[in-house]
Amino acid sequence: MSAKSELVFIPFAGPGHLVSMVEMAKLLVDRDERLSITVLIMKFPFESEIDSYIESLTASVAAHIRFVLLPRRSHSLRTSPVAFIYHFMESYKADVREAVTELSACGSPQLAGLVLDMFCTSMIDVAVEFGVPSYIFFPSGAAILGVMLHFQSLQGEQHMDPTRLKGSDAELDFPCLANPLPAAKFLPLAVFMEEDCRIFLELPLRYRETKGILVNTFAELEPHAMEVLASLGAPVVYSVGPILNIKVESKKGFEILDWLDQQPDASVVFLCFGSGGYFDEHQTKEIAHALERSRYRFLWSLRQPPAKGKLEALRDYADPAKVLPEGFLNRTAGIGRVIGWAPQVAILAHPAIGGFVSHCGWNSALESIWFGMPVAAWPQYAEQHFNAFHLVVELGLAAEIKMDYRRDLVKGSDDVVMANEIERGIRKLMEGEEARERRKKVKEVSEKSRKALMEGGSSYLSLARFFEDVCSQ
Repeated sequence: MSAKSELVFIPFAGPGHLVSMVEMAKLLVDRDERLSITVLIMKFPFESEIDSYIESLTASVAAHIRFVLLPRRSHSLRTSPVAFIYHFMESYKADVREAVTELSACGSPQLAGLVLDMFCTSMIDVAVEFGVPSYIFFPSGAAILGVMLHFQSLQGEQHMDPTRLKGSDAELDFPCLANPLPAAKFLPLAVFMEEDCRIFLELPLRYRETKGILVNTFAELEPHAMEVLASLGAPVVYSVGPILNIKVESKKGFEILDWLDQQPDASVVFLCFGSGGYFDEHQTKEIAHALERSRYRFLWSLRQPPAKGKLEALRDYADPAKVLPEGFLNRTAGIGRVIGWAPQVAILAHPAIGGFVSHCGWNSALESIWFGMPVAAWPQYAEQHFNAFHLVVELGLAAEIKMDYRRDLVKGSDDVVMANEIERGIRKLMEGEEARERRKKVKEVSEKSRKALMEGGSSYLSLARFFEDVCSQ
């Protein structure tokens, strides 16, 4: 059957955004042959690990999905991550308009709308030009979406400055959270650069112009947040998650999986901080001391920081011993491994892994839930603090290492979490009655995450509702 309606997907090229958006496209076209999807790919101005993923996409195109590579554009890297993403995507506006023009000229299938990454709000204007609706794909959870909408309302309707919200003893009440957030655990928007604050507040203002928001969550995980989004001014919200690429890579080429095969079940602590996660040498040494003192088996994905003042893809250390305590690798050779890039899905799926020390990026959070893996939360950036709070306090699926860790993107300096605090968090993750209860609870939520995607499940039905809304235009 030939497709009757076409959606254009415009993702950000970061792993946590692009992969989940492509996986959602696959779900949609597998569900109904009446829909085809064109994915417009913007490539970073620097080489990154995502390039190989993009090449694999274009080499194995699924039925009814087409990938269009837009020209690689130069872009200033001397800026914060938030501003870089926003302006990087905005710079492609003319290319997107040209690509959509070519699609529309074909006439069949009929263009039904644009599905935009959460940072891609400038492309709402392109949808308006072509007279089609726009939708936002929000790759994080409903709680952080609610926080963004709430902040924007404070500024736009109550004329409050959200960057001034602080106080060591107070509790901050966000409508999207069932429990108040202790201000001492909250990093105000003031930690961002001025331009980042403006972007953070402008994004949800434009979300309200769209016809709907697809959120990578499931109703059973965030029932309270999902219920209150409409009252915060959100358009129709579809909970469609967990959208994950859970295909476990082959063991071929991953020697580390052979090492895990030799470890007892649930005995290894896995430390990984996402595609952008890194620490300076001082913090790296503190982590090493904590691991050595804890005496737990460990697998640590350690990445080299970017050059100072530059935004670039992380690389593996040529010799990690140079930033680790002297003799650390020799002393821990029997119980631990320090690696570079990690095949995270394959590792979390392995029975030897007993706990996950994570930055609490939303994709990592959903993967840990999918595989029933308890987490120790060490968020790195502002949005991850809300994810971590949600996992630790609201859901009880995580232990805490450092909830108010501050990475200063302006001065380039970070807090240092000492070894005793890290060791304490690892022990809370791995041992005691509280850890056993947490492990039991995350297994229960894991089952719910899988049922949500099955026929008749909450996310299955929500995605079907989105499809029908698109086709009824």
